[in-house]
Amino acid sequence: MYLWVKAFHLMAVVTWFAALFYLPRLYVYHAMARDSGEHESIARFKVMERKLYRGIMTPSMIAVVVLGGILLALAPGWLSQGWMHAKLLFVVLLIAYHHVCLIYLKQFAEDRCTKRHVFFRWFNELPVLALIAIMIFVVVKPF
Repeated sequence: MYLWVKAFHLMAVVTWFAALFYLPRLYVYHAMARDSGEHESIARFKVMERKLYRGIMTPSMIAVVVLGGILLALAPGWLSQGWMHAKLLFVVLLIAYHHVCLIYLKQFAEDRCTKRHVFFRWFNELPVLALIAIMIFVVVKPF
């Protein structure tokens, strides 16, 4: 049972990260379209952003958390490991990042986001750093 749950957990992680990488990239393009007055593109970005966040990103995050919780219930010894504490801290930070994405989604939907595309280019890099850290914690188990 553990390996089946782990397989589906990893599929959810991959899907969630794909969305975490793509949504801020859409924000980059949305901000660029806004700045150049491309109204047709702006409407398209609003739809894409909403569908990605609600249809893929949020269900994936929920699956990651639920399946991860099941894994911890099946192997409670992992909770005594320092690397797991560090990993879970980064998961909490990713959940916060996920919700910050919702704030920007709502701002773009209401045409009140004032952040420039350069901001979103940097914002887009944060999940990459989290992914690197999490992979090192899980694979190397440094502490």
